[in-house]
Amino acid sequence: MIGINLKRINEALKNKTPEEIINWALTLSDKRIVSTSFGSYSAVLLSAMSNKDKNIKVVWCDTGYNTNKTYEHAITLINTLNLNINIYSPRHSKSFIDSTIGLPGIDDLMFQKFTDIVKLEPFRRALTEHKPDVWFTNIRINQTEHRNSKGVLSFSKEGILKVSPFYHYTDNDLDTYLKENCLSKNDSYFDVTKVLANRECGIQLQ
Repeated sequence: MIGINLKRINEALKNKTPEEIINWALTLSDKRIVSTSFGSYSAVLLSAMSNKDKNIKVVWCDTGYNTNKTYEHAITLINTLNLNINIYSPRHSKSFIDSTIGLPGIDDLMFQKFTDIVKLEPFRRALTEHKPDVWFTNIRINQTEHRNSKGVLSFSKEGILKVSPFYHYTDNDLDTYLKENCLSKNDSYFDVTKVLANRECGIQLQ
């Protein structure tokens, strides 16, 4: 993976379809995961990956603070796509966290600690257990300033190759994909570690 020329390959992949990108990336390593938050367009990537590799490990860091609709959405996709789901939760219960830290606002000094406890530590645990070479993710351009600087391919801090097959898709493109494939959208998704649409929760900074 270290020898991959990101600039050259990203340019080559820019006009490829998500299916073509996935097909290419699957040849790189058998040690791969796909991450999900079961957010608004989670069905797109999960369906696309399931069609190509039904056994791929699906990593979900469940903070315990998701909406009821998100849990319903997750259960539906897990069952209908028969996902090989791997759920990682905080080491402490939601009740314990509420009693000790509470739910801090993004300007609170405790917010980063809260984020680490409910999202980042579980994700680091997932990476330690699975040790992937390839990580499929659903980041897209124009979501955040950080994501605008990436491409279809990027490297994590640990040197994991991150593949974003739908990187150049707009919301309208994804809505069309959902409709054409009879997939549902999670309209009530809210990430308690992100809060604002243009903020990173931290996982993509790993």
